[in-house]
Amino acid sequence: MAGIIGTDVVTQVALVVRDIGKTKEKFAEFLGQEPPATVDGGKYEITGTMVYGKPSPDANCLLSFFNIGSGLQLELIQPNGVKSCWQDFLDQHGEGLHHIAFGVKGMNDKIKACEFFGLTCVQRGKYGNGSGEYAYLDGQKDLKCFIELLESYEDH
Repeated sequence: MAGIIGTDVVTQVALVVRDIGKTKEKFAEFLGQEPPATVDGGKYEITGTMVYGKPSPDANCLLSFFNIGSGLQLELIQPNGVKSCWQDFLDQHGEGLHHIAFGVKGMNDKIKACEFFGLTCVQRGKYGNGSGEYAYLDGQKDLKCFIELLESYEDH
């Protein structure tokens, strides 16, 4: 079944955390893996981050990724204190499940389909290395989390 966005395959589950270093060490121990690198979300000149439809050059975060299955990642996100859907989540709910992500093709059409379904696009930008883009859609009311759409340009 393909659903609203043409896929039902989850590629990522993400948690917003206050201390990425401590959290990744605990997950590494729990999973029996080495702690992954921590990277920042990228420079605005590349990401072009838009938060609630407005440019947000200062919104950023620290990221760590664990590979936890065939094609599945656990992402840890530590926001930098500037308004973003990550920081808003942390301020309103504390640490916890932020989003589940799906790989898509045709980002604009998928966002429109999600908006028709009742989700609102609250943040959008390119990957920190410019190799793709992401969009967060607010599904907290009905789906109990954000939905992230990921489109890798390398897949085209």
